[in-house]
Amino acid sequence: MSMRTTRSDDNDPMVEMNVTPLVDVMLVLLVIFIVTAPLIVPQSIKIDLPRTGQVQSQEPLVSLTLVMHPDGKMFYNSQEVSEVQLLTLLKSDKDKGPVQLRIHADETMPYGRMAAVMALAQSAGLANLSFVTISGSKDL
Repeated sequence: MSMRTTRSDDNDPMVEMNVTPLVDVMLVLLVIFIVTAPLIVPQSIKIDLPRTGQVQSQEPLVSLTLVMHPDGKMFYNSQEVSEVQLLTLLKSDKDKGPVQLRIHADETMPYGRMAAVMALAQSAGLANLSFVTISGSKDL
């Protein structure tokens, strides 16, 4: 004897919810958002910028040179200096107008030493720092 469950009344309300239409709507919304998201991002908006001639800087930068040797010696404008002397010289030279400190450092110079010199230059009030390199690629 097999047991069958039969409904006694076909007019009883259905207890289970059909989620298929809900999933279909959500997938359609997901596709719409995927397609439109790149259009909303400002970087993806293409604009044609105006073209102008090259503009000369109003005030030329005074170039200051700092050479750092791996053994710890520093030469500021071809004069050997200590950190205290360097700070004093940088503070006095920043009053010459807009200045740029060009750092020539050996590639084996420790990062911590470079960071200390950069912090020293920043504390002297210099905002423009540049590292001088040799152009060309090196096998890495």
